[in-house]
Amino acid sequence: MSISSSLNAGVMGLSVNGTRLAAISDNIANAGTNGYKRSQVDFSSMVLQQRSSSYSAGGVRVETYKDIGNSGALISTGSSTDVAVSGRGLLPVTDASGVSTPAAERSLRLTPTGAFFPDKDGNLRTQSGLFLLGWPADSSGNIGNVVRNSGVDLEPINLASAQFSATPTSKIGLGINLPAGATRSTGTGEPYMLPIEYYDNIGRGETLTFQFTPTVPGSGASNQWTVEIFDSATGAASIGELDITFSDSASGSGRILSAAASNGATYDPATGMVSLTLPHGPVEVFIGQPGESTGISQFAAPFAPTAVTKDGTPIGSVQSIEIDDRGYLQALYNTGFRRTLYQIPVADVPNMIGLRELDAQSYGLSGQSGNLYLWDANNGPVGGVAGYSLMESTTDIAAELTDLIETQRAYSSNAKIVQTVDDMLQETTNLKR
Repeated sequence: MSISSSLNAGVMGLSVNGTRLAAISDNIANAGTNGYKRSQVDFSSMVLQQRSSSYSAGGVRVETYKDIGNSGALISTGSSTDVAVSGRGLLPVTDASGVSTPAAERSLRLTPTGAFFPDKDGNLRTQSGLFLLGWPADSSGNIGNVVRNSGVDLEPINLASAQFSATPTSKIGLGINLPAGATRSTGTGEPYMLPIEYYDNIGRGETLTFQFTPTVPGSGASNQWTVEIFDSATGAASIGELDITFSDSASGSGRILSAAASNGATYDPATGMVSLTLPHGPVEVFIGQPGESTGISQFAAPFAPTAVTKDGTPIGSVQSIEIDDRGYLQALYNTGFRRTLYQIPVADVPNMIGLRELDAQSYGLSGQSGNLYLWDANNGPVGGVAGYSLMESTTDIAAELTDLIETQRAYSSNAKIVQTVDDMLQETTNLKR
């Protein structure tokens, strides 16, 4: 009976507009919630098979979803660990149980932004209990090969272990000029000293001293030098020696012609490296390759260290934490050194709307969202990672209030249908009287 279908359609209209009102209420209530994604309602008509003699109202049904792909505006804050994605993509996070759970069993969540802070254990978390995840870097700041289609290589970001940091020296580069006149018969034979500070495993500073002694011939020029290497960590004894001969030909003047190492040092002419064994471990010293212009040279100029380099860092404590737009979380130490601790990837899925809504502005993967992929920030389809920033709610109060008026009118109209059908049924009942 068409009048009954009218009643059903009116009741369904009341129901779906009640659902729309609930979504609007949620949006307005979360207008000030950072990272909140606006809830949207989609109405679709239901059509019944019609007969030519009558019409039956099918009614309406409703689908609700979060517009997760819509990014809110970013606001600047005073905290370096306030993080947001500037564009498409979400940050990987986990809940409290995931901090101590193996990666394969961890609950992986995604969120657009978070006001993170270190808890008592040093883990970066939000007040709502979301813990930020990232790929850990090695002592050189490299991430290496990581799995990008799952969170198996992600770890909760912990700053406690990085409070103090020291990296031992493993490479030294010597870019110096030795005076050619010192190897002539008129030379005095006085050695030239080059002390270089290096760092051991615990960040303690030690000194590696290179003593360059020219070979003075009876006549002419020898172009030869003896280099002795001393380490303050082992005492006064030499830990290695080098015999270097320089070329004075027109094609290769001033360059190393040949070199030989002994007494604990070895020289590889293919790489120009001298290998030493120090108390904290092996150290490679670059002096140059035969015939090449880099490394140690001999010209008619004063003794001059022009480009002496070394790696490693002394012991230092963290002064501040910064996150750049590529997602690298770096610690700045009071010694002036900067060290990369983690890389924060940006997660993406083919269907953002298909993500499963969880609490605290976080989302989980579902069958409708598609497969996860973890991108480097500012690569592929995803945006960058913004430190000192939070994402505002995507709620537009003006639009919500307009929708609220429309919903109220629609609800009243559907209520009028129910009231009208009730009056008509009452008239039908009165026919029996």
